[in-house]
Amino acid sequence: MSNIVVKEVSKSFDDAEVLHDINLEFKEGHIYGFVGRNGSGKSVLFKIMCGLYFPTTGSVVIDGVDIHKNNIFPNNMRVLIEKPNFLPNLTGLENLKLLASIQNKITEDDIIDILNKLNLKDDMNKLYHKYSLGMKQKLAIAQVLMEDPEIMIFDEPFNGIEEKTVKIIKNILLEEKKKKKIILIASHIKDDIEQLADIVYLMDDGKIKLSKNKK
Repeated sequence: MSNIVVKEVSKSFDDAEVLHDINLEFKEGHIYGFVGRNGSGKSVLFKIMCGLYFPTTGSVVIDGVDIHKNNIFPNNMRVLIEKPNFLPNLTGLENLKLLASIQNKITEDDIIDILNKLNLKDDMNKLYHKYSLGMKQKLAIAQVLMEDPEIMIFDEPFNGIEEKTVKIIKNILLEEKKKKKIILIASHIKDDIEQLADIVYLMDDGKIKLSKNKK
């Protein structure tokens, strides 16, 4: 059973504290939403949770393992944080195939299937540097979903994506929740979070100001 425990996490850059004493627990089969203005600490918290930043104090324990003490990126986690970035002179499909080759868990057909679901199949053979913002976001979401990870983290996932595909992605995430996944989503658009999340956290000035359990 997957779970994440964030205990007394604070983070400072030089003399500026951007996270202050965050205590959270995430359990499988739930979607957790984070709402807050830009600069509220959402992205920094997510980067600490996936091992990209070390906390100044505190710990993140995933399935019983302190990821910072062990200096690991959890194998059962995939993330979209801030601007997606892929190799510009490869196609969308080639970029995903390259990433998938690291663990060899899925086939090219599996990749094409998720691209089709996200309305990106028609553009999968275009070079990445020719992608629009919405196409880049879809490719990044495909990267998160394609290997069926137990933990998924999305930071502002719907930027630039047309409404039709946003609805599809939301339905996919609700189906993923039924498969006992842990899903974290940050957005400055409250309606997106309200539609998806079981528990909503309001972040401001690096602190959890409010939590709302919807279900």
